[in-house]
Amino acid sequence: MPDSMCEQVEQEMVCEGLLECFHGLKQLDRACFQALVDASDPLTVDEIAEAVDRERSTAYRSVQRLRQSGFIQKEQLNYEHGGYCHVYRPTDPSKIAEQMQRLLNDWYAKMGQLIQEFERKYADETEHRQPIES
Repeated sequence: MPDSMCEQVEQEMVCEGLLECFHGLKQLDRACFQALVDASDPLTVDEIAEAVDRERSTAYRSVQRLRQSGFIQKEQLNYEHGGYCHVYRPTDPSKIAEQMQRLLNDWYAKMGQLIQEFERKYADETEHRQPIES
């Protein structure tokens, strides 16, 4: 990931990069998300782990990050003779896009405030300086 905003703007990005850019998610998180998108039905953590060829505990941590970021939803399936399991499915892409747009708008507003603070701070300092004599 580039270090500066200038590098980010110049870098070629793909839409999947938003998972990393907006939420700091990892390559494994992208793979787990893609496995859920590709599946015709919701998946258990064990099925996700198998799809991405990782241990269950590793897949579970990724699933938790995806849930906290709002990219996937958890559902409980009840068995006919008692018991249950949890399955996961991707969140509606339009809801994810709305969430990212709100986050971007909040970030943009915050950056605008910081730019104004920068301008005020350094404008004040330069006004109080004595001119350099030649």
